[in-house]
Amino acid sequence: MKERLGILGGTFDPVHVGHIVAAVQARHTLALDRVLLMVAGDPWQKQGVVVAPAQDRVDMVVAATDGIDGLEVSTLEVERKGPSYTLDTLRALESPDRRIFLIIGSDVASTLATWHRVDDLKELATLAVLDRAGVAELSHIPDADWTAGWNVEWVPMPHIDISSTELRVRMAEGSPIDGLVPQQAVRVIRQRRLYTAGQ
Repeated sequence: MKERLGILGGTFDPVHVGHIVAAVQARHTLALDRVLLMVAGDPWQKQGVVVAPAQDRVDMVVAATDGIDGLEVSTLEVERKGPSYTLDTLRALESPDRRIFLIIGSDVASTLATWHRVDDLKELATLAVLDRAGVAELSHIPDADWTAGWNVEWVPMPHIDISSTELRVRMAEGSPIDGLVPQQAVRVIRQRRLYTAGQ
């Protein structure tokens, strides 16, 4: 049988409970053998926006996923020089005995056309779309532009209204993030004084 491998990419700047719930829910819904949380090294669409250094973001995700069965952290994009392209990542992971599921939020689906060589991605992975905001009805529209050429699976997702951007603002203001960020990752943030007003 082919390995069923999920990939949830992101800057994780910082990682938060929404990321972890998404990975766990996708693994459960799609019967994935494991989910790689793929930490972006130099995301070409977010150049100049990422705040924390790559190694700090990796360490936060490692801490946040500690002890959660089936979740693993990948540094493939951090170790690769140059901009992080999903196409390069999928090609590095493709194998005849593996089926890859690219996990994205429903809010990201409409931006797929802007991705680097998106048509090539369609041949390498099944798109696993997290229904975070009640937009699963889009899956019933057969000619929806963004689904063209993709094999799409829908993953029901509890609505968690949180973003890394919001968390960075909260930390800069000195507001608490406990409960919004896994506690092990909070410890990394505090020990390294990440996202302070001076950054």
